[in-house]
Amino acid sequence: MSIETKSKPVVGCGTALEAQAGIALNLKVKHHFKVECVRNGKIVWTEEFDNMVVTAGAAKYLDATLKTGLAAPLWYVGLKDTGTPLIANTMAAHVAWATITPYSNATDPAFTPGSITGTSTVSVDNSASKAVFTINATDDVYGAFLKDDNTKGGTTGTLLGVGDFSALRGVISGDTLNVTVTASLSAS
Repeated sequence: MSIETKSKPVVGCGTALEAQAGIALNLKVKHHFKVECVRNGKIVWTEEFDNMVVTAGAAKYLDATLKTGLAAPLWYVGLKDTGTPLIANTMAAHVAWATITPYSNATDPAFTPGSITGTSTVSVDNSASKAVFTINATDDVYGAFLKDDNTKGGTTGTLLGVGDFSALRGVISGDTLNVTVTASLSAS
């Protein structure tokens, strides 16, 4: 995401003097996921990846920050099946991949962010309150995503970002997936 700010202050002092200052601020939005699979009290695998902020997600960042000031009240974590995420994906249109629901949660778990920290890179994460999936079926998980609707397997709301594991990861009934998401913004 690139934001350019230009101002044209006018200084009056008998005659008009016009000065133009141009500042280019290049910002990078990133979501980093850490998914841990716990089986019988032990971590059996961990997957970390950066996901792609899709066009609808970037538009939501700009809308909430610069236009309306209205952010989604809550964000939720979902799990994805095989297929390649695309920048144009939305919750209603992501034909290359599907959501999967091998868990007993009634809804998708919430992303509950803590405090915003940092200086040149600012970030917020849910490490104090991870999104938890209680697995009740055998399945393969290929990645995860953030959205603003908690409907399990739903296709409504705004897709903020989506990404893939480095390889498929198997889950079985009785497993727990603990998902930490770190959202960061840095000048690039």
